[in-house]
Amino acid sequence: MRVRPTRVRRLRARRAMGNAVLVGAVLAAGAGYVAVQKTITLVVDEAHPKAVRTMTASVGELLSTEGIVLGYGDLVTPPASTSLTDGMTVLVDRGWSTETTTQGPAEVGVWVMEGATAPQLIHATRDVEDLFSADDPIGPTRAVTATVVVKGKDHDVVTSAATVRELLSAMGIAPDRNDRVLPSPRSPLRPGTVVRYDRVRFVEREVRVPVPYTTFTVHSGRLDPGEVRIVRRGVDGLMLETQRVKVVNGEVVGRKILSRRVVTEALAARRIMGRGNATQGTQVGEASWYSFAPGIGLTAAHPWLAFGTVVTVTNLANGKTVQVVINDRGPFGGRIIDLSDEAFNRIAPLGQGVCQVRLTW
Repeated sequence: MRVRPTRVRRLRARRAMGNAVLVGAVLAAGAGYVAVQKTITLVVDEAHPKAVRTMTASVGELLSTEGIVLGYGDLVTPPASTSLTDGMTVLVDRGWSTETTTQGPAEVGVWVMEGATAPQLIHATRDVEDLFSADDPIGPTRAVTATVVVKGKDHDVVTSAATVRELLSAMGIAPDRNDRVLPSPRSPLRPGTVVRYDRVRFVEREVRVPVPYTTFTVHSGRLDPGEVRIVRRGVDGLMLETQRVKVVNGEVVGRKILSRRVVTEALAARRIMGRGNATQGTQVGEASWYSFAPGIGLTAAHPWLAFGTVVTVTNLANGKTVQVVINDRGPFGGRIIDLSDEAFNRIAPLGQGVCQVRLTW
């Protein structure tokens, strides 16, 4: 005969089931906690690695929870947006802007002396030891000789700095990302080390560049040979160039053209010359070359001459000539013809870039 459970038994059963569900939920939550928690190795300014247990999702969140505020010039590896994974190592390298030199009785700060000789090195080292160890002995002070070339000027120094970074900081030099430091600021400083610091700046400038006008000549049999009649005078144009200028130690060492904009178009001069009908036209101006000319051989680009026109190009500086066939359009911006590299090389070295020429056709 089946016995029906009493009300007390039913209540006990329900309570046991509720406790089981609660325990299961707690265990599941604990398993989830273990699953998302990660152990990260954090290294700040090459100090001793620190093991950090965290549940943060990214490098940036980890630094925030550890109270590390990044400033200009600080370097984080991997980047702050990188997702954290268990066992990852995060490196934080403080920039120059946050670096200071500590000096006080509890710790000997980095010092530097310029122009010291070997005997002076010994006395300088003893003086520094005596100064900072009067109340609290600190032991021998490390001192090395080095040569620092600052903006091209040599400085022979004696210093207690352990690295190139500390030496430059003690000399009041704070390089930024553009400046050039050799060897690397992290390099250890050894006796006789030569450190070079060059101040590098990039400046954008807008330069006004004149565009020389060209001369268009028409030959006419109505004029005596050699007679010239000016129909219209030429006017130079104007072009604005935006340049990125590289300045090293106050001297310009390079320029890069970022953009060009023609403000005023050059107005070509027009003239009539009496030379019979040997030629149909003449033009004087600058010729350039390009290596991606369509086709091969002695070809050229001209702004408006018909394709297939045979043009004689004469270098006015040396008298050399070459005949080319027009098969492309250009150049635009002041020059009168773009020769293929082979054609240009017949009348001038390719390294010259441009030359003054006379065209006849």
